Amino acid sequence: MTTRTSLPWRYLRLAVGLIFFGVGLGLVLLGDFGLPPWDILHQGIAEQTWLTFGTAMIVIGVLLLIALLVLKEPLGVGTLANVLVIGLVVDATISIAGSPSNPLIRALCTAFGPVVVAIGSGFYIGARLGPGPRDGLMTALDRRGVAIWKARTLIEGAALACGLAMGGTIGWGTLWFVVIIGPAVQFFLRLLDTQPSNS
Repeated sequence: MTTRTSLPWRYLRLAVGLIFFGVGLGLVLLGDFGLPPWDILHQGIAEQTWLTFGTAMIVIGVLLLIALLVLKEPLGVGTLANVLVIGLVVDATISIAGSPSNPLIRALCTAFGPVVVAIGSGFYIGARLGPGPRDGLMTALDRRGVAIWKARTLIEGAALACGLAMGGTIGWGTLWFVVIIGPAVQFFLRLLDTQPSNS
């Protein structure tokens, strides 16, 4: 019998979570009212170095993985799946949805995108198969006594500040992402964790 903590069920939750996460990021990009903080950082690095946007994403991901190893944060198949799957889902979302021109539709994409990302985070981190490179920083801080919402807000704010310092661009959607993502991730992670008593 499959239970909410069985391995097949956790793998299903991982897959669902990563899809939600990628769709949420895709919605923010479709809204085009400002990039998410980490993408502003990637943009800033690309503008200041010889790296492309995609290469900057990879480099930052590798550096974060090294940081997680130093912090002794448990990694797993979810960590690798995060790196491999989310970008593909983002591309698929944008390809399917096209480029909406209606300002209301764009605003709704921007407003609900971070919430969809948070739902995805709750599913895939709650599956306890390993966090992605960026979410791993959040869970590492959480294990050291910093509340999830505070840790996520701090991390997104730091990425935003670094990206702006290197020439990245900002919009109201960026600020909305920073404000809402921490509390939303904490809420959905507590709701969707496979082992809530340990969180």
